[in-house]
Amino acid sequence: MFEGKAPRVFTIASAEPFVDSLAKKLLENAGGEPLKLAEMRVLLPTRRACRALQEAFLRQGGGKLQLLPRMTPLGDIDEEELSIVDAGLGVAGAASLPPAIPSLERQMMLARAVMALPGDGLRPEQATVLALELAKLIDRLATEQVDPKELRTLVGDDFAEHWQKVLRFLEILIGTWPEILSEAGALDPAARRNALLSAQARLWQEQPPGTPIIAAGSTGSIPATAALLATVAGLPQGAVVLPGLDRHLADDAWEKLPLTHPQFGLKQLLNRLDIGRGDVRDWDNSSTHPRGAVLSDALVPADTLAPTTPIAEDITAALSGVTRLDCPGPSEEALAVALIMREALETPGRTAALVTPDRDLARRVGAALRRWDIEIDDTAGVPLGETPPGTFLRLIADVARTRLAPVPLLALLKHPLAAGGMDKADFRELARLLETEALRGPRPGPGLDGLARAVTGSKHEKRLKGFLSRLSELLAPLLDATGRDAQDYVEILKVHVTCAEALAATDTTSGAAALWADEAGEAVANFVGELATSLGHLGQVPAARYPAVFETLMDGRVVRPRFGRHPRLFVWGLLEARLQHADVVILGGLNEGVWPPQPETNPWMSRPMMADIGLEAPERRIGLTAHDFQQAFMAPRVYLTRADRVGGTPTVPSRWLLRLDNLLARAGAKDVLQPTEAEAWLTWGRMLDAAVHEKPKPPRPCPPADARPSELSATQIETLIRDPYAIYARKILGLQPLDPIDADPGAADRGIFIHDALEAFVRAYPKDVPDDAVRRLMEIGQSALAPHFDRPGVRTFWWPRFERVAHWFVDWHKARLAEGWEPVLVEKFGGTEVGSTKTPFKVFAKPDRIDHRADIGLSIIDYKTGQPPSANQVEAGLTPQLPLEAIIALAGQFKGVPEAPVAELVYVHLSGGREPAKVNNLKKLDVAQVIEDTRAGVAKLVTKFADAQTPYLSRPRPQFESRFGNYDHLARVGEWGGAAEDAE
Repeated sequence: MFEGKAPRVFTIASAEPFVDSLAKKLLENAGGEPLKLAEMRVLLPTRRACRALQEAFLRQGGGKLQLLPRMTPLGDIDEEELSIVDAGLGVAGAASLPPAIPSLERQMMLARAVMALPGDGLRPEQATVLALELAKLIDRLATEQVDPKELRTLVGDDFAEHWQKVLRFLEILIGTWPEILSEAGALDPAARRNALLSAQARLWQEQPPGTPIIAAGSTGSIPATAALLATVAGLPQGAVVLPGLDRHLADDAWEKLPLTHPQFGLKQLLNRLDIGRGDVRDWDNSSTHPRGAVLSDALVPADTLAPTTPIAEDITAALSGVTRLDCPGPSEEALAVALIMREALETPGRTAALVTPDRDLARRVGAALRRWDIEIDDTAGVPLGETPPGTFLRLIADVARTRLAPVPLLALLKHPLAAGGMDKADFRELARLLETEALRGPRPGPGLDGLARAVTGSKHEKRLKGFLSRLSELLAPLLDATGRDAQDYVEILKVHVTCAEALAATDTTSGAAALWADEAGEAVANFVGELATSLGHLGQVPAARYPAVFETLMDGRVVRPRFGRHPRLFVWGLLEARLQHADVVILGGLNEGVWPPQPETNPWMSRPMMADIGLEAPERRIGLTAHDFQQAFMAPRVYLTRADRVGGTPTVPSRWLLRLDNLLARAGAKDVLQPTEAEAWLTWGRMLDAAVHEKPKPPRPCPPADARPSELSATQIETLIRDPYAIYARKILGLQPLDPIDADPGAADRGIFIHDALEAFVRAYPKDVPDDAVRRLMEIGQSALAPHFDRPGVRTFWWPRFERVAHWFVDWHKARLAEGWEPVLVEKFGGTEVGSTKTPFKVFAKPDRIDHRADIGLSIIDYKTGQPPSANQVEAGLTPQLPLEAIIALAGQFKGVPEAPVAELVYVHLSGGREPAKVNNLKKLDVAQVIEDTRAGVAKLVTKFADAQTPYLSRPRPQFESRFGNYDHLARVGEWGGAAEDAE
């Protein structure tokens, strides 16, 4: 079938679609005889490459049914796919190969060995991470055929003591692990793969097959694979087909290829096959594409003679069909890529693929395409922990770990799968009630008891306690299991799964049916099944670490949808893109550190150690990804995309782009890759997201007069001055802001508590202060804080501040009494009418304290736990609270306050910090004038807002407003905040 002497090695040029060229030639060699094609055996690098070749046969055959060659993936192989079974296990020992140890079981066995090391004291989740790294090292040593015992020779006197400790750790691989593996009757996956490939090579050497054997697409980066390729190349009907051998590269450059060059792997393979580049024949007699020559010249090794610089016209012609897009950021890059892919669909039958190792870019592109209802086929899949059932199980574990902390608990209760055996709508309603009554504001006490205390006194107490009782039935077993000292994690896993199924059940559907549905549920079920057979190897370990171990083990797992994706659009990782073909190819994420990736740092060995033991340097991976770039660069239509900045940090273009830039600059054709006027992808992307109608404007709600409030508190008058829209939202729409979930002990709640305690103290001792006043104030504070004392944040943050405030306040109160001031009002409401509207408008207030002194008058006092306003703000009328309280006092509307002039406006700043408090007496103000100015200003204000034509503007004076308002999101300040607006 294949002419010429052995070894027979061919290449398919990068410009040709690899699997299509392979399929076409094999069909030609079969001569239209179906059985001849079926006799062939094709060895390919991966299972995906096998599927790609099947599809290529379908295209080449015009969609007709036909018998196909036997296809074997070399990267993921077992006995059934090799000839050693068909030949009756003709190679001695091949029949007795133990099975490969499952990856998760191996990780658990290694983790137990890691935890058994004396003196390290590693937690189980740390041990599982280290075990995974050890497993990778085991496979790498096996892949590169290095005996682990060689590790003992690595560390000499030249290395730091740190490496001596690492070597003691690696003794697990040298001594402990082989014994564990022998007892388990298994082999490491890489070692077993090597044994199978070696057995196959020896069998074909002993019994050469009488049918064609073609090894295609592999670069032989694995030594055992390279040995098999050498055997195939020497078979009577064998052939090796290489992807994209560069024939344009000069001989001196070929001899000096560095690890990072795209052709280094092929050169290494040809050396193992003991043939030269000139001995490799063309598979389909295709000539070198000019574009490939340009890229080859750009990537020529730096220490070789530079090729003759091509002229600009030749480069322009060669790079026709290649466009480069340098985007401002990742979002713009993703949108541009999505537009390119969307445009490809306008041509019937055209395919497009994004090739990138950047998973963030792939997810962004998928999200951007969904605006056109396009679901894209992303071969990397979705992380298992981000699927609905995976997230659900992680949340349940997290709730157990945090002992029902508000954020994880609420995330769990609002998860789409959560129903707790109830109707989903009813369950969700109760979850929202629990949120507003117990989970917002400072954290409730720990556990279900803390939640029960938090809802006591609520108007929904009965319903919520019933709901908590139901949650207790569901979650208490897992809380109990993870609260023990030591436990077999298999037992906790059983409780975890039982809990998940019970929580996922509805009133009409079983939990198992809801949780394990679809491919995501099936993938999670398979993962749980693996855990059930593997976790037991850890033995008895701290139960509290189970949630962390569960999440750690789920990392790195993915689920790939089987159907429902677009048939002509794809996202390929570098491994998936090898040998595949699309009409339009976007090479995305072309920045250093992404493509090519940063060389991996080996946690176990330094570079000199790796060289001594015979392991390849980390830069070898750059060469592999460079070959991927070279292959994909030859597609009919290519876009090269990158982001100038990521996360606000400037990026460095990929070294391959820089090499191209250098070549183009030398040729005087530096703009040849720039997009044409017909390819304004970035402009179109901006237009998609830009406002297509008029510029956004701030809201101008004008409710009718009878809907407007007829009374406001003094603090609400201040809000009306600064942010009228907040009054509209709260008083007219009736929208109340919610506290943050699991909030830090905030200023508002702390202020209420301190006010209550000081109010009670002043009421108890208005004229004299006992000797033990501080102790009594502390007792009053404990009583006021009692409902919240089980909240850890309150106990930790509030109480120490109050202790400092209490000592200061007792001294200050004594001093006030000694000066002749007498408290005449403490925390009592009063109000008076202001303005000249047809409907009387009332302003009311509740002063913290009003003191009286017969020879001076009244002192209006306000306690502030936050920053108090300045005298200038009070004088300007922006903070009218104290002047309004003075107006009410002068009107005689505070019961018990004698008729007297207002002499003082005082803010007492109670921070509880290093300086516990500070008195801010606004002495520099003309108090009488400020009061009259406030009276006139407020009258004008309420008259203005009584008019139905006056809008309630949002933040008309932003310079006097806090950074974020409670209703800014409702007013959509983010949309129009930069636009000019009229302040009224």
